Amino acid sequence: MHKQYTIGYDAKRIVSNATGLGSYGRTLINALAPLVPQNRLLLYAPDAGREQLRTQVRVTNNLAFVYPQRASLRLQKDLWRAKGIVKDLQRDGVQLFHGLSGELPNGIRKTGIRTVVTIHDLIFLAHPEYYHWIDTKLYARKFQRTCREADLIIAISEQTKKDILRYSHFPAERIRLIYQSCGDYFATPSDAATRQAVREKYSLPQRYLLNVGTVEARKNLLLAVQALCHLPEELRLVVVGRHTVYATRVKKYIAAHHLQNRVLFLHDIPNHELPAIYQQAEVFLYPSFYEGFGIPIIEAIQSGLPVVAATGSCLEEAGGSASLYVSPEDAEGMAVAIQRLLIGSPEREPAIAASREYIRRFENRNVAAEVLAVYDELLS
Repeated sequence: MHKQYTIGYDAKRIVSNATGLGSYGRTLINALAPLVPQNRLLLYAPDAGREQLRTQVRVTNNLAFVYPQRASLRLQKDLWRAKGIVKDLQRDGVQLFHGLSGELPNGIRKTGIRTVVTIHDLIFLAHPEYYHWIDTKLYARKFQRTCREADLIIAISEQTKKDILRYSHFPAERIRLIYQSCGDYFATPSDAATRQAVREKYSLPQRYLLNVGTVEARKNLLLAVQALCHLPEELRLVVVGRHTVYATRVKKYIAAHHLQNRVLFLHDIPNHELPAIYQQAEVFLYPSFYEGFGIPIIEAIQSGLPVVAATGSCLEEAGGSASLYVSPEDAEGMAVAIQRLLIGSPEREPAIAASREYIRRFENRNVAAEVLAVYDELLS
């Protein structure tokens, strides 16, 4: 990318989402900006969002946030992002727009601005039972509109690419598979003092399994809890994530099986404390029924943990062949897999080493270079 270009980004999730889509956007922008100092990168967000998240984007001379000039109400902001933003893109001389979270504004194709959109997952189409029916209709409509507006689509996993082809008529030759990027934040070991402080602050058990993610039905935390019944008493489960109504169902099972002293729920954990929680766990569990990728698996492997995850979607793509996978309905199978990876097991250290080697493909600069190649393709 040797010429000077102005590239716009949908930055709503960058300033508003702590995990998932927000992490994807912040990590990618931080990796891209230094690679293209001659280009202007404009991050379009409906408002300034959360300072804690916005300031995770590193300030560079070629990067700036852009907000709507007259949009104070929620509806006004939504309309601006859905369509009104197009006039601002034209005003600012944007030549390429990247929808980082599966959406493109209506009418952008007619302007001649080149477009690429990252599709993270189509779970609302593959498993609508996890959503309110109105939401599934709304998301499906946005997806079809995005397919009409996009020049190219970036799919973050082979599973997501398959779903795009399954639920749309978008041409396969215009889909690029670029796995989700990840920083090296979790690969840096916490010092002993930080680990001890975090352990005391949250009363972490001496030996624990770890699950990180929203406590919702799709994430299938209940399977991990059920697996505890088949594991040694001294093993605990630490769950980090926001609760939904599904958490009530999980807690009822915990109470009925007298597991209250073996499951610890944590939420609203500051980002700087999360690595210390990962790094003191014994095995990471991710029993989700369906994912678009599964970035917590990468974080766990970077933290030096072996992984047990569920079959049925794309988690094998995230964790590689050295992680272990079981049916999302097989509690005994999960327990057996966990036992194979506990401290002292001969399989543990080889699995950790092989997994760490596997996830090198997700490093920032490699992913950023792949995205830049897509930009070159569109702008050449």
